[in-house]
Amino acid sequence: MSSENGPDEGGAQDAPPEQLALIRETVRRSKTPRAKPRTWRGAALAGELPVARVLVDKGVLHLDRYFDYAVPEELDAEAQPGVRVRVRFGAGRHRVRDGRREGGGLIDGFLIERRAESDYAGPLAALAQVVSPERILDEELLGLARAVADRYAGSLADVLQLAVPPRNARAEKRSSSDPLPPPPAPEAGSWARYEAGEAFVAALASGNAPRAVWNALPGRGWSEELARAVAATLASGRGALVVLPDGRAVARLDAALTGLLGEGRHAVLTADAGPEKRYAQWLAVRRGTVRAVVGTRAAMFAPVRDLGLVALWDDGDDSHSEPHAPQPHAREVLLLRAAQDGCAFLLGGWSCTVEAAQLVETGWARPLVAAREQVRAAAPLVRTVGDGDLARDEAARAARLPTLAWQAVREGLRHGPVLVQVPRRGYVPRMACAACRTPARCRHCSGPLEGQESGSALRCGWCGREEGGWHCPECGAYRLRAQVVGARRTAEELGRAFPAVPVRTSGREHVLDTVPRAPALVVSTPGAEPVAEGGYAAALLLDGWAMLGRPDLRAGEDALRRWLAAAALVRPQSAGGTVVAVAEPTLRPVQALVRWDPVGHAVRELAERAELGFPPVSRMAAVSGPPEAVAGFLGAVELPPEAELLGPVPLPVTAPGRPRRVGAPPPGEHWERALIRVPPGRGAALAGALKTAQAARTARGSEAGVWVRIDPPDIG
Repeated sequence: MSSENGPDEGGAQDAPPEQLALIRETVRRSKTPRAKPRTWRGAALAGELPVARVLVDKGVLHLDRYFDYAVPEELDAEAQPGVRVRVRFGAGRHRVRDGRREGGGLIDGFLIERRAESDYAGPLAALAQVVSPERILDEELLGLARAVADRYAGSLADVLQLAVPPRNARAEKRSSSDPLPPPPAPEAGSWARYEAGEAFVAALASGNAPRAVWNALPGRGWSEELARAVAATLASGRGALVVLPDGRAVARLDAALTGLLGEGRHAVLTADAGPEKRYAQWLAVRRGTVRAVVGTRAAMFAPVRDLGLVALWDDGDDSHSEPHAPQPHAREVLLLRAAQDGCAFLLGGWSCTVEAAQLVETGWARPLVAAREQVRAAAPLVRTVGDGDLARDEAARAARLPTLAWQAVREGLRHGPVLVQVPRRGYVPRMACAACRTPARCRHCSGPLEGQESGSALRCGWCGREEGGWHCPECGAYRLRAQVVGARRTAEELGRAFPAVPVRTSGREHVLDTVPRAPALVVSTPGAEPVAEGGYAAALLLDGWAMLGRPDLRAGEDALRRWLAAAALVRPQSAGGTVVAVAEPTLRPVQALVRWDPVGHAVRELAERAELGFPPVSRMAAVSGPPEAVAGFLGAVELPPEAELLGPVPLPVTAPGRPRRVGAPPPGEHWERALIRVPPGRGAALAGALKTAQAARTARGSEAGVWVRIDPPDIG
């Protein structure tokens, strides 16, 4: 016996009569059978609506349905539709005690609805726990998630994992403030530069729902214009949602909204925010404290109250495509929200995608463009250097840049910073034989050999092995030439050519947000261009063939989008702004850049896609995996009669040590891919057939997996 319970300290025998009576009553109550924790064996059920319909957090397709559970009386008050719950999943039919199914592992889920009776005739397992009484899933968000899952042949649980951030208890316990009253309607401001800009802002402020595809003028005014569109929507008493491609764009719109409306009017939702901050902002939107949301693709499902406007900036950016299942695109999600909520829709950017042109062509949206006089006043002068010019240019034969580019750099540095866009990062990411132009490959894995800054040693870009004694397997030569020059090598060459000028680099390792207006050379990869105070004096767009020569249907569209994004940061031609593009001037994307006509380029691309039956005119799906698995899947799926099968064809093998792209085969494995396309209006039937076949396959437990993706971003 320990000293704590010894007779010296006093026990039950020395207790007063009142304390002894209390002890006896406690012992009597403890003999009463209590419900076993999280099984609720023997517990009474709720008096009304004793059945809970639950969506379990299982992303497998054959379990993409609701499951019924019994609601214990003690959980009746908290078990409301929309709350997070925990349930036991996988209990056997024969493991029944006191009318309750038991067993299985605990799993998270969402309580969808309460019912009086269950469609299941057998005994039900009980809800194990209500994680939180916070009702985070309403009918509107559930309907959107279901629509996205059906469109992309995915599961509802996977979509809700993207739509609802993980719970944070500390953020949930904090109370939310009351919403602010609607702000006054803003003036049109720089929207007056567009032909229908003032009418668009006025329609938002009056509570209407206009739908527009906006071709923004070059310059930094896009963030202020988006902020005014959001402010006009808030003035009508409705909410607004804006999705942008990256954190830098979010920061610019955040600053513009704060300057126009002040603090507390909008929330910022990005994946980079910490779990507590992100969940707190999401809860503020869900509770109606704020009516405006700005964020990256993580915000496309934000539960904005009384949604009046959804807007997307630069829909051609790859970051708008979600890499996690079922891999929805932010543009398509916002289109679904605009149709579901009947709200306004705005798709903007300096460029114009084929999908945006299709929205205008079908009459679903109206064009929001500026007159040609406004475009010429805002755009810089664009000049080109083609293959013929390079052949006649003595300086281009011996140096990195042609004469016209050197002159543009020299003149631009007199007035401010100069932007140099290089399509590849690194030093010399591609080498070739100087005699026969055969690409230099690693002897171990056949990966590309890359030049290094430290010396003449080569290194494989896939496996990282160094190559000291390379010789060409075709002609036996030992000399190498740069096939593609990266951003670091370009910065080094420009630094030697202009020793008195600072050289800054912006790329994947370190992305600059802004640069001062002082003269400097800014070498950047596409998408990482910093904003210069007062605009760049000049810009060089190098190695245009590297972007135009990609074997992809969207190569021309993507190259034009990246060129326009860089050229839009340059001062207008009236202020001396000049852009030099090293690309063949006869090509259609280059001509569109010179004329600053992305809409015309997108319309012509759309006409060609319609003639060939390619997306977005048709709906397409990609099925990839091991050859036997793909053949078995295609043999089992019941495709619509109008479906056309293309392939299957082998996919490139991913080398060991090389980063694996989304949908690419694992390193060393040989995969095939088949494309299935259907005419317009049959996309839902195609997605339903693929989802049914995939669900049957997962239910059988097939070992070899098949990867299905609706609307693949690249089809070769």
